[in-house]
Amino acid sequence: MSRNDKVLILHGWGGSDAPHWQAELAAEVARNYGTVSFPLLDNCHFPSKNRWVTQVMQLLKEFKPDTVVCHSLANTLWLWLCEEDGMNTVERLFMVSPPSLDTEEKTIKTFFPAPMPTSLHAKEVHMIVSDNDPWVSVDEAAKIASHYNIPLKVIENAGHINADSGYGKWELIENLVMEKK
Repeated sequence: MSRNDKVLILHGWGGSDAPHWQAELAAEVARNYGTVSFPLLDNCHFPSKNRWVTQVMQLLKEFKPDTVVCHSLANTLWLWLCEEDGMNTVERLFMVSPPSLDTEEKTIKTFFPAPMPTSLHAKEVHMIVSDNDPWVSVDEAAKIASHYNIPLKVIENAGHINADSGYGKWELIENLVMEKK
C-alpha cells in the first residue's frame, strides 16, 4: 500500500467498532499514514439496503477508494452496489465472511436474496471465510469464489471472523491490506 492509497472499510449488520478487526485495521492504516474511511452506515442495527446503497455510492463517488474491505453484510451490500449504474472499479476488494446469498433473517431481509452481478468491479479480489461460520457454508463460499474465479482462503474455527470469535487485531488482514510480506 502506498501512502496515496485510500482504504474504505465497510462494516456489516450492527457495525464493527472496537475491538472488531475492522476498527483495528482502520487504526493500523491511519498509523501508517494511509488514508482510511470507516463510516458508520445508516441505522446499522436495522439496516435498509436502499439507504446503504445510496450512502455508499455517495462515499465511493467522493472518497474514490483504491481498496475496499467488506465484512459480513457489507459483502452483500457490495453485490448490490455492483448492480448500480456508474459503479466504479476499485484496485482491490477484500470479502471477509460474506453471508449466504439466501440468508433468511428478518432484520436484514431487504438485502436478500442477493444478486450475483456480472462484475465485482475490482481488479483484484480476496475472499476469506471460516469453516464454521454460522452465516455461510464453505461450499457456498467456494461456489461464489469459483463463479468469479477468485481465491478463497478458509480459516479453521474462526466463526464469523468478528470480535465475538476473537478477531480483534488480525495480522493476516492487516498484512494483506498493507501489502506486508
